Amino acid sequence: MKIRQNVRHWAAKQALTLPVVGEQVNDHLVSMHTDIFADKADPERADERRGHLDDFFDATMDTYVAALEAGFTEAEAREITHVQANFDFYNHGWTEMMEFPADELADHYGRHQEFFERYGITIDDPLGEFRPPEGVAEAPSTPEKLDDPEHPHAEGGFADDVYVETTDGKLVVGGTEEPDEVTADAAPGVDGEDIEEAEP
Repeated sequence: MKIRQNVRHWAAKQALTLPVVGEQVNDHLVSMHTDIFADKADPERADERRGHLDDFFDATMDTYVAALEAGFTEAEAREITHVQANFDFYNHGWTEMMEFPADELADHYGRHQEFFERYGITIDDPLGEFRPPEGVAEAPSTPEKLDDPEHPHAEGGFADDVYVETTDGKLVVGGTEEPDEVTADAAPGVDGEDIEEAEP
């Protein structure tokens, strides 16, 4: 699928593995993603989905770290979490929130099938083993939208690889190289003093 990648993504990758700071970045990223996707929802439905989105995105942060540890690039690991989210949106009939068309679901699953199977992730069960013990908050579905799905925010045609749009607008297949000068204090939600305390 098509995603963006900039210095803040690389900084978040570093920060998520640090004590204290990792929790701050995790919470900030969860809130940020909930806001982004709630804005894509039908306005009258956005608020009722927020609790579910918070719980779901919090769980996908663990997926992201696991994918990095499995050897996936930053872009691939982040793409995996976005694919999980789109499985979830589809299952709820939240088609207006999807980032790629419903007819590409199987293609995106197939690209990361080995990783997904390792953790019990399927289209029907997007979190698999990453589902928290306490579960995920429920939110009303809109299954009627699956009959004739509309995807105003989706970009099709990128199901065969991860396509990264850089800050200068270029499209790079597979993602960019991690810059040498990136530090965790550039991550969203990070306080510089906390970084100093967290580093050994």
